[in-house]
Amino acid sequence: MSRDGTNAGATQIKPTKRLIAIVGPTAAGKTSLASALAQRFGGEIVGADSRQVYRYMDIGTAKPLAEERRQVPHHVIDVADPDETFSLGRYVELAQAALADIWSRGKQPLLVGGTGQYVWALLEGWRVPQVPPQTDLRHRLEKQAALEGREALHEKLRRIDPQSANSIDPRNLRRVIRALEVYEATGKPFSFWRIREHPPLQTLILGLQLPREELHWRIDERVDDMITQGLVQEVERLLALGYSPELPSMQGIGYKEVCQYLLGEMDLATAVQRIKTETHRLVRHQNNWFKQVDPRIYWVSSTDEGKHERASLMVEEFLEVLAKT
Repeated sequence: MSRDGTNAGATQIKPTKRLIAIVGPTAAGKTSLASALAQRFGGEIVGADSRQVYRYMDIGTAKPLAEERRQVPHHVIDVADPDETFSLGRYVELAQAALADIWSRGKQPLLVGGTGQYVWALLEGWRVPQVPPQTDLRHRLEKQAALEGREALHEKLRRIDPQSANSIDPRNLRRVIRALEVYEATGKPFSFWRIREHPPLQTLILGLQLPREELHWRIDERVDDMITQGLVQEVERLLALGYSPELPSMQGIGYKEVCQYLLGEMDLATAVQRIKTETHRLVRHQNNWFKQVDPRIYWVSSTDEGKHERASLMVEEFLEVLAKT
């Protein structure tokens, strides 16, 4: 870390606010590290997990335990019912409000989670359109694509937003429709919303990493623990409350497979194995968001017994250097 408070893992812009981010794949130990750092530096945690936003979905999302949440305040967790539409725009709105509240009280926020889209939307200042799914419009565009071909919709997009058309594969019907949907709702091309407006933050990004075999072992052990803790019963309660297995929230890893088990589509052993396999696949997706070669991220090994102390020293130096600027 340089004397002016900038480094390979920090956003090199003049700070007005200080933010510590802890990122990495599921089961890498982010929650434990974040809790330790928050207690040491008077911090509060802002979640960046697309599944922990839902109420009643605790075990399958590996939500922080009640005791952990009593020790350290957590924000942007349990903010939506399972049948609510929850978008990136809604997340950014809630997270920005939480950060502003934490800073206003003189506390240190820690952004913690493995949903890369959420993390980078905040850190890079994405413009995010507040456009919920337009069901009727989507159905109309899907029907047009079925009758005229996907190329017809892509050509329609090209006429109103050539920049987006050049970057979106005509075969990716979902993204083409979303681009048209955003234009229809906002009157601005989809490319306008992809511009980054870096916020006035000084950010230290800590990443937790593990060898693949070790991470897969941790994932498998966590899934077994979820079953022991009552994941099946949690899903049964959600179904009893009237939440459909077809909801996006119920299609998340763990919930989808347990629903299939409860509906008699597979046995429990098969469901558990599929949860493990799908979580391994999720890790590969997360690694695409948080790359080992990203110069903004300081990587810490989760197998290092002194990782909490090493991370604490980095945070301490980060905060001390900024205090002198």
